[in-house]
Amino acid sequence: MRGYTGAETIIVDGYWKEGEGVVLTAGHAAGLTMRLRHLLFAWHEASWYGADIDERTDERSKLTELYLSPLVAMDYLASPDSVRLLRVEWTERASKLREYARLLREALLNGWYTPDWSNWSAESRAWKLEVPAAQLEHGTVVNRLVMELDEQGDRSAARMWLGGIIEELLAGNGVVAASWRAASEGAGEGALMMKAGDEDDWLVSIGLKQDNVPFRTALQLLEPDDEAGWRLRPAVQNRGEGGRWKTLERTAAGWRKPAGDGSDAAAADSLRFRLPDDTPPEWQLYFHQRMSKEEAKWAEALPEWTDPVPAESEDGTVFIKTELTDAEAWLFLEEASVRLLAAGCSVLLPGWWETVRSRKLRLRAKVKSSVGSSEQSMFGLQQIVDFDWKLAVGNVDMSEAEFMRLAQENRRLMRIGGEWVHLDPDDMERLRKWLRKSGGKRGFTMRDVLEMHLRGGTELEAEDEDREALEAEVELNEHLAAWIGKLNESTELPMVEKPAAFQGELRHYQLQGVSWLVFLRRFGLGGCLADDMGLGKTIQFTAYLQHVMEHGGLGPSLLICPTSVIGNWEKELERFAPGIRVHVHYGPRRSRGEEFAAAASAADLVISSYALAPIDEEDFSSVQWDVVCLDEAQNIKNYYTKQSSAIRQLSAQHRIALTGTPMENRLTELWSIYDFTNPGYLGTLGEFRKTVVLPIERDRDEALIAELQRWVKPFMLRRVKKDPAIQLALPEKNEMQTYLSLTVEQGALYENIVSDLLGKLESAGAMQRRGLILSALTRLKQVCDHPNLLLKEDEAASLTAWDPERSNKVLRLLEMVEEIASEGERCLIFTQYVQMGAMLKRLLEQRLELPTPYLYGGVPKAARDEMIESFQDQQSPGCAFVLSLKAGGTGLNLTAANHVIHFDRWWNPAVENQATDRAFRIGQTRNVQVHKYVTLGTLEERIDDMIKRKQLLNDQVVGQSENWITELSTDELRDLFSLRKQRLKG
Repeated sequence: MRGYTGAETIIVDGYWKEGEGVVLTAGHAAGLTMRLRHLLFAWHEASWYGADIDERTDERSKLTELYLSPLVAMDYLASPDSVRLLRVEWTERASKLREYARLLREALLNGWYTPDWSNWSAESRAWKLEVPAAQLEHGTVVNRLVMELDEQGDRSAARMWLGGIIEELLAGNGVVAASWRAASEGAGEGALMMKAGDEDDWLVSIGLKQDNVPFRTALQLLEPDDEAGWRLRPAVQNRGEGGRWKTLERTAAGWRKPAGDGSDAAAADSLRFRLPDDTPPEWQLYFHQRMSKEEAKWAEALPEWTDPVPAESEDGTVFIKTELTDAEAWLFLEEASVRLLAAGCSVLLPGWWETVRSRKLRLRAKVKSSVGSSEQSMFGLQQIVDFDWKLAVGNVDMSEAEFMRLAQENRRLMRIGGEWVHLDPDDMERLRKWLRKSGGKRGFTMRDVLEMHLRGGTELEAEDEDREALEAEVELNEHLAAWIGKLNESTELPMVEKPAAFQGELRHYQLQGVSWLVFLRRFGLGGCLADDMGLGKTIQFTAYLQHVMEHGGLGPSLLICPTSVIGNWEKELERFAPGIRVHVHYGPRRSRGEEFAAAASAADLVISSYALAPIDEEDFSSVQWDVVCLDEAQNIKNYYTKQSSAIRQLSAQHRIALTGTPMENRLTELWSIYDFTNPGYLGTLGEFRKTVVLPIERDRDEALIAELQRWVKPFMLRRVKKDPAIQLALPEKNEMQTYLSLTVEQGALYENIVSDLLGKLESAGAMQRRGLILSALTRLKQVCDHPNLLLKEDEAASLTAWDPERSNKVLRLLEMVEEIASEGERCLIFTQYVQMGAMLKRLLEQRLELPTPYLYGGVPKAARDEMIESFQDQQSPGCAFVLSLKAGGTGLNLTAANHVIHFDRWWNPAVENQATDRAFRIGQTRNVQVHKYVTLGTLEERIDDMIKRKQLLNDQVVGQSENWITELSTDELRDLFSLRKQRLKG
């Protein structure tokens, strides 16, 4: 070693330490202690020249200890090599370990090792040295070393070192591990885990020894037939050819040995079983020996299963019983067969057993044949449904009376209707008690029946808190099955004709939507029309109202929608259904009290806003509505708001929800819509959270997602624009990211915000942490738009503080809108910040010298309607329409624009798609270009990537809001927020 000049002598001892490997120890030597492992292992590549050796100091003895794994210890001690100027003296004990290491190495290279049957178990493997007889000298050395190590107290080294080496190779060496897997698969399931009762048999089963007997044997359980009951019989199979197992039949000779010459052939005639006549003659040579051995193994594994008469043969051999009762057959299937397998014996069980044992006894409510027929129609989900109780095991049904009779017999296995079934006494007793206590009184509603059918069953009340609740499933009659089939597949519904007074055409899928609403109304069921934005939900609801008017009459009905689309609804109703009397309930001069009641009764449809629902709750509740419809129904997604509560209290014959996004962020939003359309259908909010929301949002449980989809589908009609069946022939929608860099000023502000956030997070509590993150999130978004949106400088001044040069986003927007204007086209510009929208309006009007409307939440209704009408008029001047995302993202028809610009990102795909669909909808004749602004190097770029990956989850059932960001770790936040400086404008 470079820099070391004096030759030093060091004494090294060694011993085996169970659980660690070999420990080498050395006393302190001047200048050597701290470098000991590097000096000793200077040329040992396998330990990375000592780097992988664990070095410790024993404070009591002051010895340096070096811990070597079994494999490293063997490799090093077989040929130790330290630096040349260090002289190592090995103690006697360490010398013995070195000699044993050399022997182990040679044994591994030559394959002189084998599984140790005597110490092998399912929990741990064991191995032993097995030197061939031809290597007499090595065998002698092995025995001598084992004895000497034992005398020195290193029994563990002799017994466990080899096993430790092999286990290390199996864990870390790819070639060895692959060989072990191949051996395991070749041996068959469990052969390498469960030790056989006979070492030779076990070595044969794992391929280390060859079995010359031409047949295999197994103990077979035969099921009852017309001639006999349950029986245990040996079976044989051709070892070379495989194929069918042949069952051996009893002999009349009994158990005594013959008086003949004692040859195997003669002895075979005295065994309890005989070979079939068609077996090869050479099998007789091995039959007596093999069957005697197998009988002994079976009896040893199952001592309590021996035949009582005679208990044993003349030579003392004990035999297993061959004729079983029903109870014994059950015990053999459930317990004894497992013990035989663990002992290395092959067992053949009836083919139906694995299926039957996993079947649970189920309660089945069989709906009576009259339910749902023309003689007994259904009205609403709360109607009680008549049914008969059945009990099912697999495909076998029993009546309640049959079940009670079988329960009295207390049998585990029985054949019913040609099929074997397993009846668990515990389940039988629980069901018997439940049927006596509750079965006859239990009433199911139509809601229960639908849940049981769509989810595959439902829980009944538990007998006690410590037991699983009993489950029941439903068997529909043909009327209900056909009815639910129509709900699940709208193309199977009876189609209504287009209403005579409807002024316009209905596309085929729109007429299906009208027919679906009419079908639900007939049975008093609500529904959610969840077509994509732009597919004409307004038209479908209008046609539905017109149909109801022409077929029995329409009572006073209520439409609640966002304020921004009240005018749009007026225009659409006037255009398509002028015969419907409309009363708009909005504004400071709206009617109240008796005046409102009179206006409502004189109208066919009252239109009002979500904002007025809690304010005018008393007026709305005073009317018995025929239909209550919610447009953009996601507005009631928060169950606990006064607005949602007031709307749920309304009384209506038919409830309808219209929304393109029935679930924007959380599954509870879906529950809220269903609780409006069909109260109680998805259970209480607490139940829904516990059984559905938590498993899906926490584990993304695919099975539960599919179950939920089946559950909600009957009352939600969902079509998307891309569905080939829709055949919209819409133009193309091209989405693209417009990437922009920050200015130097924006970059400095961005870094300061991130640095301040990360510093505060170190000491923040959980609630404070969430607040800090969301606050920083907003400020970072503002910086990416324009510095003054954050700094709010010179608000009184005109455009000085909003200089476009301070933001590349603003500069690019102005350039892009100029290009759009020069082509004679129009665009929508969405932003989530009111102040940013106002400033973009001023900048665009200054640059283009064209009027630029700006729609946000504070714009009065009349002004909104005027803005929309003017923008849609291609003859009026204008190019750009600035909208706040919340006020302009839903319900509007703005097909005059064929460009959509998302100036800043909402980071929720559903909300962004809603906004885009103001332009990309029926009536659009040009390709729509969607531009999404993303600032490079910032969290906008990172989250844009995440949105693309998360879109699939949102499509499945569940999405997330930006609140998920608050749950990230500090390191993840640092990576998310940190600015990549190479993206800055230089």
